[in-house]
Amino acid sequence: MKLHTLKPAEGSVKTRKRIGRGQGSGRGGTSTRGHKGAKSRSGYKSKLGFEGGQMPLQRRVPKFGFKSLNRIECKPVNLNTLQELADKLNIQEISFDTLVENGLAAKKDVVKVLGRGELTAKLNVSAHHFSASAVEAIEKAGGSVNKI
Repeated sequence: MKLHTLKPAEGSVKTRKRIGRGQGSGRGGTSTRGHKGAKSRSGYKSKLGFEGGQMPLQRRVPKFGFKSLNRIECKPVNLNTLQELADKLNIQEISFDTLVENGLAAKKDVVKVLGRGELTAKLNVSAHHFSASAVEAIEKAGGSVNKI
């Protein structure tokens, strides 16, 4: 076998359809575009999502709900998570940096402490937001709440 004898596999290479090369080619005249209509004309371009006059999917699908452009999405952290963290690290103060270091939040996150679970440790918790039940539980356990 030599480089000049190499050929592609049988049937893998097809010749392209050459259109608009006269009547004798078999693809002259309308050049595979059919007769009349917008698609046969030069410069035809359909709108994005156009379905030939059928009601487009974008308009058929029901729309509901609303998301404000100015919404602030918070990363939720529950009391049972704080309790596990306090037990694992044996600490009394949980700051935003502590949450970031332990993978519970990212640097850009806004953290909200929620009141799910039991809190037995006396903790000083610093976060952006707190739910009313979380504040009540933290203060009941003897800890304090600091809003960042």
